[in-house]
Amino acid sequence: MEKELQVVGLRIGRETFGLPISIVREIVRVPEITSVPNAPDYIEGVINLRGRIIPIVDLRKRFGQKTFEPNKKNRIVVVELGARAFGLIVNSASEVLRIPPSEIEEPNNVFQEGELDYITGVGKLNGRLVILLDVNRILKRGELRGIDEVTGSAAKLPTGETVNSI
Repeated sequence: MEKELQVVGLRIGRETFGLPISIVREIVRVPEITSVPNAPDYIEGVINLRGRIIPIVDLRKRFGQKTFEPNKKNRIVVVELGARAFGLIVNSASEVLRIPPSEIEEPNNVFQEGELDYITGVGKLNGRLVILLDVNRILKRGELRGIDEVTGSAAKLPTGETVNSI
């Protein structure tokens, strides 16, 4: 018997995406996000999650979605890649999907090589398609370095200080 692939289902716009359940640490409501100067457009800023500074990437912006309205269903999916953790803002995230390997199309059967190298496959589940993602490839090496810089600079920000206006 083939082992089913377990992914966390995410919604971005009208599409369903899947991240391997093994890298997802938790799903949280969107708290107040502290912006970081000079960060790339798709990096919303950082949050303090139980004492740990987590950079926040808006996957909606990263995937080129032009308009979106914040609402109560928006979530941050906290993922860990090795010692690095970051949050991904999505329209919603709630379900664990189990996809049989026989129902997963290889990306090179669907897309041109190199076109969308962050897609590991397209799963078919109950009449809908689930685009399977590789977070390491969504954020290229330079971008991961940029996220590390954002986290590092945010960790050095003074806390509790107020600025007096003149």
